[in-house]
Amino acid sequence: MIDKLKSQHAVQRLCQQLNVAMSGYLAHSHGRPSSERKQQDQRLLVYIRAAHARGRGIYGPLKIQTELAAQGVMAGINRIKRLRTLHGIRCTHKKKFRVTTDSKHLLPVARNLLDRQFACTAPNQVWVADITYIPTGEGWLYLAAVKDLYTCEIVGWSMDNRMTQTLVMDALTAAYWKKKPAPSLMHHSDRGSQYCSAAYRTLQASYGIQTSMSRKGNCWDNAPMETFFCTIKTESLHHYRFKTRETAKRVIFEFIEVFYIAFGDMQKLAIKYLLTSPVSIRLTIKLQHNSDDLPLY
Repeated sequence: MIDKLKSQHAVQRLCQQLNVAMSGYLAHSHGRPSSERKQQDQRLLVYIRAAHARGRGIYGPLKIQTELAAQGVMAGINRIKRLRTLHGIRCTHKKKFRVTTDSKHLLPVARNLLDRQFACTAPNQVWVADITYIPTGEGWLYLAAVKDLYTCEIVGWSMDNRMTQTLVMDALTAAYWKKKPAPSLMHHSDRGSQYCSAAYRTLQASYGIQTSMSRKGNCWDNAPMETFFCTIKTESLHHYRFKTRETAKRVIFEFIEVFYIAFGDMQKLAIKYLLTSPVSIRLTIKLQHNSDDLPLY
């Protein structure tokens, strides 16, 4: 293609438009074979570009490495960073958003039992909960979510036009009946009026749930939940301008029930691979797929 058009256009311009490295074209045109390392980089770059596209331009090097590992493509983080920088593959920028906790009330507040001990040894030991908001052309849409600290799964969630105690009660009820945890479960949230309400505390007590709350004005006490909201906004919601609440609801449903769960499963598989020796990985993949052609970089 370049050879046919180079009489009409500059070779450098053609290489840029076709995403072809200038050095690679020159080596090819002069009959010099690329080194094995460069050939591997070119193949790996195809996987990186595909992962970048699937992630809608928001995956950083670590997430790309995780996705590639789940596919059986092993690559060092520094190598991925180098190829991204070399070929101008960049993430979209994050938008800042405000915290909306209403802690100016006289309702009883629980002690901070969790105390930032976010490491769990099994599912349904600790759930964290919070509320966020999404702007639409019809006004705010509020999302309440409950997250399991061990599995990182969103075990319950609900949406409404108003930020009421019913919003958070629906999310907790969905989580409880989905997982049916033992009475020893701890529930951690901020000290917003919805979580401090008598109705919500009664619901927690009926499920045998221990209550823990963050210190006043300290979002780091509930960092895992803040991280999820940052993820859903950065990787999905900030890419849209919603005309209606229903449209926003469909996008949120897709992210939580499809994209977020799928990426969680992919992370588990990637961790399994990343904690295994390259030789064992290679043998495992070959046995699973009955193939000698799967790449390992």
